[in-house]
Amino acid sequence: MSTMQATTVKCPNCGRTNRVPAAAEGRPRCGHCKQPLPWMVDAGDDDFTEVAERADVPVVVDLWATWCGPCRMVSPALEKVATDLAGRIKLVKVDVDKNPRLSQRFEVQAVPTLLVLDRGETVARQAGAVPAPALRHWVEQSITAREG
Repeated sequence: MSTMQATTVKCPNCGRTNRVPAAAEGRPRCGHCKQPLPWMVDAGDDDFTEVAERADVPVVVDLWATWCGPCRMVSPALEKVATDLAGRIKLVKVDVDKNPRLSQRFEVQAVPTLLVLDRGETVARQAGAVPAPALRHWVEQSITAREG
């Protein structure tokens, strides 16, 4: 079950290693310095509802594929955005080839396809690779619209 899954994250503030669950209430914080941690997890057809749709924070969904060159370019930029916006967003990565129901549900025509979800509802969508600064602007604009 996905609630038992956790990833290990290095705190960008103090450098300590923390275990961050894939699905949880609230926002992960460093056990040592109490600063927000980046929340980056994988999800699939079976655990997407629990991992992404029930999150208390906006969720950036990266619908990608292993064979996709632009996906490999966007991934580090997304991880940087998730680190920069720690405590404000959760990054959920979905391999479309391994999770056809999610691919169909979100009508993925091209990868990468990026979504911002607010409690399971799509509030922003973007297909294709974009440079890191534009990606961060898009995410910030999407979550600011949600907050405001």
